Amino acid sequence: MIRWILAAALALSICTVALPAARADENVASPRTLTGIDVLQRDGFRALQGRRVGLISNHTGRSSDGRSTARLLYGADGVELAALFSPEHGFEGRLDIPEIADSKDSETGLRVFSLYGETRRPTAEMLQGLDTLVFDIQDIGSRFYTYISTMGLAMEAAADSGIRFVVLDRPNPINGTAVSGPVADADGLSFVAWHPIPVRHGMTAGELARMFRAERGLDLDLEIIAAENWHRADYFDATGLLWVNPSPNMRSLAQALLYPGIGLLETTNLSVGRGTDTPFEVLGAPWLDGRDFAWRLNRLGLPGVVFVPVEFTPDASKFSGERCGGINILVVDRARFQPVRTGLAIALMLRRQYPEAWDMTAFNRLLVNEQVFEEIRDGRDFETIEANWTEALERFLQRRAAFLIYP
Repeated sequence: MIRWILAAALALSICTVALPAARADENVASPRTLTGIDVLQRDGFRALQGRRVGLISNHTGRSSDGRSTARLLYGADGVELAALFSPEHGFEGRLDIPEIADSKDSETGLRVFSLYGETRRPTAEMLQGLDTLVFDIQDIGSRFYTYISTMGLAMEAAADSGIRFVVLDRPNPINGTAVSGPVADADGLSFVAWHPIPVRHGMTAGELARMFRAERGLDLDLEIIAAENWHRADYFDATGLLWVNPSPNMRSLAQALLYPGIGLLETTNLSVGRGTDTPFEVLGAPWLDGRDFAWRLNRLGLPGVVFVPVEFTPDASKFSGERCGGINILVVDRARFQPVRTGLAIALMLRRQYPEAWDMTAFNRLLVNEQVFEEIRDGRDFETIEANWTEALERFLQRRAAFLIYP
């Protein structure tokens, strides 16, 4: 349980909450966002007629009225749902373990092949008899959130087997305009960095699928069922859709927005709040002085964010049962907040203030940029570090433009 060291009143006295700018048509009633499964259902499942389908999904695959995509496809006339596939955290999204076994779906009775167990890519045996793979999972807009890696590997498998791939698209919950952070090194790709894209990519799963097919040279029959009534600048709270935790420790839009920066730090000897009620909203360690660290970070004047010293004791994960000194990260102006810059500024401050205590050996596992890693290790100033990744980020923006779907 988090114990505030500074009174809440003090925090509020230095925080001004800024709402996003209103659209010019804010007084005109606008329809809620329709996700890909909503559009597919509205159109009579036309894109899957006569198809024998395997569905890659989890608990986030659901229509706007709450029905699971698996159940909808299973009951759709002219569609034969024959197999299910699940990503990290399992088909029901409840597991936070290193490997997940195959299971059985209670709604349809179908076998669920785990893509986070003995294999992370559908095998030829799993795909036998299928002519279409459908992907419907809510991503959160960070490169190292593994659902898009599962999609990419499944696209490769579909191309190898000569079967069609359909993405039921969903909004990027932290918007599709902001793009930031270093691009992953091409020679450092892994399951947490499947393609050379920046930490915050500003794309939807459907847009990424188009990029993967083109840039990976996949001979793949790909179709995107686009979401409707979603604009790139929209955050999830503008969609009218129900928030469903995409994974056990991703419990709010606020946490999703913090994740591209704070998530980078969790491969080091820091708690990022797993085992508390507010994962990714706090970070700390038994060796960290929260008062001093928050004061130093606040002096940086990072846009849209303030830091409050806290103490917390995780009841699971890193430092379980140990009291940690740390900080609560408060986003006070979403329009100005830069999560990746904030995360890297915290890393630089840790390196300067705790050069012995903070173990950054594994920091590059999610960062996946050797130059930036070395510059943080060497204590370079942030402006220099950022300037050194800008050229690669500009090239990514040029690459990205060809694959965007939404205005």
